[in-house]
This record gives sequence, C-alpha cells and structure tokens, in this order.
Amino acid sequence: MVVGVAAVVLVLPDLFGLDHRTPFAQLVWLRPYLLLPLSVVLLVLGVLAARRPRVLWPTVVVLAVVVVVGAVLVVPRFVPTAVPDGGRSITVVAFNTFNGAAAVDEVAALLREERPDVVALVEAGESFRSRLAPLVEPAGYRLITEVGPAGDDDVNGVTVAVAAHLGEVRSTRIRGMPFPAVQVEGGGLGPLRFVAYHSVAPRYGDVWQWRADLQQVPRWCGGGGPAVVAGDFNATLDYSLLRSATRGCSNAADQRGQGLVPSWPSWLPDWVGPQIDHVFATDPIVAEHFAMREITGSDHRAVIARLRLPA
Repeated sequence: MVVGVAAVVLVLPDLFGLDHRTPFAQLVWLRPYLLLPLSVVLLVLGVLAARRPRVLWPTVVVLAVVVVVGAVLVVPRFVPTAVPDGGRSITVVAFNTFNGAAAVDEVAALLREERPDVVALVEAGESFRSRLAPLVEPAGYRLITEVGPAGDDDVNGVTVAVAAHLGEVRSTRIRGMPFPAVQVEGGGLGPLRFVAYHSVAPRYGDVWQWRADLQQVPRWCGGGGPAVVAGDFNATLDYSLLRSATRGCSNAADQRGQGLVPSWPSWLPDWVGPQIDHVFATDPIVAEHFAMREITGSDHRAVIARLRLPA
C-alpha cells in the first residue's frame, strides 16, 4: 500500500494542491515519463496479486487509478484539434535567448524564413536588441524592448518584434513581476492583444514568486477580448497552477497534438524534457501549425505557432 500512496503523491500532486510547493513544483513535469514505468509495475503487481490477493490488491487498485487518471491528464496532448474554416492566420514565435547568448544571426534567419507577425523574445534586453536590430529592421520588423527592475542585463529584458505590415501598434509594459511583460495591440492586430511573457522558474526559494507571476496570466486568458500570450512560463500543463491561470485559453502545442514536445533544455535529446515555452490563445482561436527550432547559444528551443483567428 505504501507503493500506491507514493505513486499518488509523485504522479498526481497537482490534484491535491501540492504542485506549487517544493519539492513537487520542481518534479510535476515528470508525470508523462513516470506513467510508463508505473504501468509496468502495475502489470507485475497484478500478476503477483493473483497469488496474494489480500496483500497486494489494494496496492494494485490504487496504482490502476493513478495510471488511469494520469493518462487522462496526459493523452489529450497527443490529439490534434480540428481547425475551423474561415478567418485569418497570424504567426507567432516565442523564444528565450538564454541571457542574450543565442546567436542573433540564427534568430534573424528564423524571422526571415518564417515571417512571423509578432515575436516574443525573453531574456533579450537592450544589448540583444542592439545586435538584432540591424539584421531584422531592414526585413520589416520593429523592435520594442522593456527591462525589469533588477537591471539592464539581457536576462531581465523582453523584446517584441512586430512585422511592419501591422502598422502603428501600441505597446504597454506590464509591471508587478521581476521580468516585465510587454502587451502589444492596435494597428493590424485589430482587437487582438499580444503579450510577451516570462515568469521566474520554480527553483527552491523562488516558488512564491513563480506562483505570483502565473497569477498575472488570467488578466489575458480570463476575459477582456481576444489575446495571445507567448513566452517562457517555466511550467508545463502538468501544473494545476498553469492550467488554472490559462483557463479561457488553449495551448497551441496541445491543439496540434505536440503537447509533450520538450522546449527545454535543448542539450537533451528532443524526446525528453518539459515543455515550458508556450503560445496560449483565447478561445476560439485555434493553432493550425506548431513547430520548434533549435538556435545555437540558447538552452531553449524556439516555439513557432500559426494561429487561425475567427472572422
């Protein structure tokens, strides 16, 4: 029975409100990787329980519930969503430059090749902007940069690249977090608000700030018109806090059946790791394309999403 209780706590801590506390805040993302070995343990114990039912069946039942509930939470991320006809498309890129260490020429190449409408570059302050601008401004991009209160290092900055065809957009710095968020609206975006977002990581000692950062997200997902929020959330959808904060929004990767593709760390194989970089959009906006791209110098992968906006 001890094994069953341990499985509940380790695999489903978000259902008991434990996932926003250390050590679970650092471990919840492992759930998809725990379900397969746990299923093997369940199978073995099921066979053994045939001989010692009174001793093992309670554990088998608990493990079976954990596996089923965990699968219900994970499997939908593999199932693509139907894309409606009509409307118009907008392409979004979100990328963490890793304190400005990402190769600016590769970032510029990404913009030239994908032709995104709006780009959220986090950990990209004035230094990164100054190196990127000569490469992308001739290609028709305007750069908007904000830096947080901790200093003007790249790690404290957020830069938004806006395609020239969107015209005169307005930008607003969202305060109240260590990393600034930048909201862009107006012009060719119409009623849509685009937000470049970056939360702190749930490291030991910073979990309280991570919780506070995620609690800013409902201002965009929770109403007030159509919105796209893109950047580094430092959380996967295994976290109840992220699921709650983004209620009213859908995740672009999930909608294309790629909700378990890792975005970090890029030095691990591309089949293992958490997806912490996201593009969220309010319903009924639907992602019609999703991809990731590695860029030299960063430990994050760039996220590319093409979204279908309703007419």
